[in-house]
Amino acid sequence: MLSLVATGFLTDGHFDASGVGEVFGSARTWRVISQTLVQAVLTTIASLALGLPAAYVLYRLDFRGRGIARALMTVPFVLPTVVVGVAFTALVGPGGPLAWTGLDRSLTVIIAAMTFFNVPVVARTVGGFWARLDDSSEAAARVLGAGRVRAWVSTTLPALGPSLASAASLVFLFSATSFAIVLVLGGREFSNVETEIYRLTVQFLDLRGAAVLSLAQFAIVGAALAVSAWLRRRSERATNIVREDERGKRPRLADVPAIAVFAVTALLLHALPIATLVAHSLRDPDGSWTLANYLALMVPPADSPIQGTVLDAAWLSIRIALVAAALAMVLGTLVSLVLSRRPTSPVLRRGISLFDALVMLPLGVSAVTLGFGLLITMHRPLGIGFDLRTSVVLIPIAQALVALPLVVRTMLPVLRGIDPELRYAAAVLGAGPGAVLCAIDFPLVGRSAGLALGFAFAASLGEFGATSFLVRPGAQTLPVVIGELIGHQAPGSYGAGLAAAVVLATLTATAMVLAERFRPDQVAAF
Repeated sequence: MLSLVATGFLTDGHFDASGVGEVFGSARTWRVISQTLVQAVLTTIASLALGLPAAYVLYRLDFRGRGIARALMTVPFVLPTVVVGVAFTALVGPGGPLAWTGLDRSLTVIIAAMTFFNVPVVARTVGGFWARLDDSSEAAARVLGAGRVRAWVSTTLPALGPSLASAASLVFLFSATSFAIVLVLGGREFSNVETEIYRLTVQFLDLRGAAVLSLAQFAIVGAALAVSAWLRRRSERATNIVREDERGKRPRLADVPAIAVFAVTALLLHALPIATLVAHSLRDPDGSWTLANYLALMVPPADSPIQGTVLDAAWLSIRIALVAAALAMVLGTLVSLVLSRRPTSPVLRRGISLFDALVMLPLGVSAVTLGFGLLITMHRPLGIGFDLRTSVVLIPIAQALVALPLVVRTMLPVLRGIDPELRYAAAVLGAGPGAVLCAIDFPLVGRSAGLALGFAFAASLGEFGATSFLVRPGAQTLPVVIGELIGHQAPGSYGAGLAAAVVLATLTATAMVLAERFRPDQVAAF
């Protein structure tokens, strides 16, 4: 990241800030920045509006199949962005069931696709806290004569303030750094900062302009984090927390509106685009049912824009994702162990807080910016005798960095919940540091490690932003291949891209559903 910033301010080894004026003096730059903010703000509002009913239904109501519903609600969050972009294109594009709406290549479909990802973020972040929130204050307000809505707004909603602020900040960050969604659904007309950095780098080789524009992205991310921290501080208050398994209640007639909103969201926002994607992958350009698109994954047509087959790309993606997931798990475990400690020294406590923020940097900085930074710095790094940019070794490294915050945020709450007295007791009985880890920490964190591994593998398998900078001809991952197929004019390329998107969605969804079986009793925090 430091090298990326330096690129925008150094010319022939000397400080030169003229690039800042050139970039920010362009009307297109301000248009791109404003579009980024509009897209992020509208997505945040829509995600909160739809995510709150989902959080209530999944975490406050008790019904048969709630665990499966929670697992399925997690799947949209980990689906590759390029798959979701293709799904919404199939839904509202030419020949789609909603083509009559005229929403193709519009701001509305971009917001809908971003909301597709972020409703699960709100549901899980807010729901995890809401499930443990004591509702005695709301009951007291009802006894004093307040109606159901007024009692909820005056008691429960303020108590949810910190979790709402956290969820809003995450949604805003994910939306402001969205790449594949805007690239596939919006094109150049609705470019955001992320896609503009990619355009300047790949199409115009304007590394200086892209680096300067990355500074604007840093400013947006920093401002979002600052506002989020301010909102959390203002909304923090003492609340009564109970065990989640004691708070489930049977649905009542008054819960029908929340259930209806959740059902409509699940069916129209989540299920319909994916179902349309699957249906279109089984049709030819004439509308007849066929398996030709799936056969093209194994035997590509002569005019295919990719080298090799789609299945080759899928197998390469799986291998790279396994390596990236292993790297993320090793680093994430070590980082989580450090961050879970509670030193008595104020200096060490501040140092751990700073370290935590540094580890979370890939979550707040775009994957495109990360890939761009690796691209300009990995020329014989640390004296290594070959250029890392000419091999695929940078891809799992980039994907591991993208997945690392998810691993840490999944495992850290469990490690922080371990009573330090257990470690002290084991040490007093003669156990060394390694024995304490094996006897105390690792057994308790084991179930959350399964979920963290699922997150890491799914995130790595579907990563598109950083990988698009680092892939080489003949070594393309499945998300990059999908992007090339759906954008190519050769007959059959679009259908093969749809089929490849279904394969990628199936792989990531399967990995996440299997990982959810090892979900810890504590709710993992994004």
